[in-house]
Amino acid sequence: MAILKVARLGHPVLRMPSQAVPKETIASAGMQRFLDDMIETMREYEGVGLAAPQVHVPQQVAVIEVAENRRYPGEGPVPLTVLINPKILSASKKSTVDWEGCLSVNEFRGQVPRAESLEVEAYNRKGEKVKFSAHGFFARVIQHECDHLAGKVFLDRMPDLSTLTHLHEFVRYWQA
Repeated sequence: MAILKVARLGHPVLRMPSQAVPKETIASAGMQRFLDDMIETMREYEGVGLAAPQVHVPQQVAVIEVAENRRYPGEGPVPLTVLINPKILSASKKSTVDWEGCLSVNEFRGQVPRAESLEVEAYNRKGEKVKFSAHGFFARVIQHECDHLAGKVFLDRMPDLSTLTHLHEFVRYWQA
């Protein structure tokens, strides 16, 4: 496994829509190795999610995992989840505003509104189609990663940039 280089805001790969992964390639050794590398990279940088465009690969792939994470203290656990060609089938009308950060917009946080719950369909790493509901922080992370797959970053979802803050100041003034 390898730690992959994370693309930073300004790199064109973060602003282009990603390509769907052909179903027949999901089980390939190359794709499985890439998924392992994405997981290792996400964990190395203490992320809770990582989309393929963030590691310079414009494909519809995301990995998510929430365990003990100092960047998001108090968030409940989410088991390791691999999403290939994810589609948000429906989103609740009720939304919440909460703080988000991003490995590609490192050292910043901002308040972003997101749907509280979702119905999602995707392929897992075995190439099986899965359909599930996600709520709370898990739903927030899925929306964040799906935005990456569409060429968007959390800044694009902020209705008010006055909450954009450097991480050091976030910890000092905003973090409860």
